[in-house]
Amino acid sequence: MNKEKIIINEEKYVCQTYKRIPVVFEKGEGCYLWDSEGKRYLDFVAGLAVNALGHAHPKVVKAINKQAKKLIHTSNLYYTEPMVDLAKLLIKNSFNGKCFFCNSGAEANEAAIKLTRLYSKTTFSPDRYEIITFDNSFHGRTLATITATGQKKYQEGFEPLMPGFVTIPFGNLAALKAVIKPTTCAILTEVIQAEGGINEADISFWQGVSEIVKKEKMLLIVDEIQTGMGRTGQLFGYQQYGLDPDIITLAKALANGLPIGAMIAKKKIAETFKPGHHASTFGGNPLVTQVALTVLKTLLKENIINKVRDDGIYFQEKLSGLKNKYKFITKIKGKGLIIGMELAVDGQNIVQKCFEKGLIINCLKNNILRFIPPLIIKREEIDSAVKILDEVFGEI
Repeated sequence: MNKEKIIINEEKYVCQTYKRIPVVFEKGEGCYLWDSEGKRYLDFVAGLAVNALGHAHPKVVKAINKQAKKLIHTSNLYYTEPMVDLAKLLIKNSFNGKCFFCNSGAEANEAAIKLTRLYSKTTFSPDRYEIITFDNSFHGRTLATITATGQKKYQEGFEPLMPGFVTIPFGNLAALKAVIKPTTCAILTEVIQAEGGINEADISFWQGVSEIVKKEKMLLIVDEIQTGMGRTGQLFGYQQYGLDPDIITLAKALANGLPIGAMIAKKKIAETFKPGHHASTFGGNPLVTQVALTVLKTLLKENIINKVRDDGIYFQEKLSGLKNKYKFITKIKGKGLIIGMELAVDGQNIVQKCFEKGLIINCLKNNILRFIPPLIIKREEIDSAVKILDEVFGEI
């Protein structure tokens, strides 16, 4: 494998929408990746919270191989067993609803937006369509979901944006109450703003949100793209905050690297969708749903989610030790294995130095280090990551 040739050809033939690190990965196992030159890296990004069971997990590999030999795709004109089984298990572990399957988190959020508008218009009024979102949120890259996203940098150059969204400060109940109008139909939110800086709101805010949506007969849509599938120490992040969502959206870790998104809506809301209202050619095909079913069963049966809760506490304690040692570390935040370290210095240089030492992390907002390792991470691997961080911090 010629690394330089691959990089040159990528620049020549691939749209330059990513700022890639000059490395070519060729294999992975567990919580480790190996590049084309044989160097091993400890992976604390996990494909952006996708590889919950790590790389090349035996059960995932077996499920892919077995299903690929039987049936990969037929389209949604027909029934397939894996899709139905996955929907049934997701509903059993969430709330009484129905699933729509697609290919990504952005598509899952698009489905949620469309369903919310359709339900609200047909149930209440044709003028009831506006959705409230929050500053520093992230909901995807389509025109609707960048409008819902509360970060201007994702919207610049793509105006005019979609109508029907209003964005307010995260965690501010007064601001929320102030923007509710007869046209308001829903709130779309993350419980932890993963891309926006690992931001959390007080439990009192979520209690207030619950009261407001009930009083105003609004829908509560919880974006679980990054917090779902055990990442916070519960199967779904909303369970940490006592919320009762009407719709949740999933993707990322659901099939451990295969492209899948899912929207789960309460039954009476989901039944607003009729044939022709929405579709996805590849959504819910037997290959990805069989793998997702395997991932979900593994998370539920192997006590991984409880382990995430304990390991998250352990990891935060280790990071707090670094905070006590280095004054430029200002805050440790997050739940389970979605953790942020806020710095008073630039974090990009730290990411690069960690990478050189064989630790993969990433940086948000230029000063927040994000740690989202595979959920199967071992304590000794956490210790190794902390040791590298300590070395890098000592150098700066």
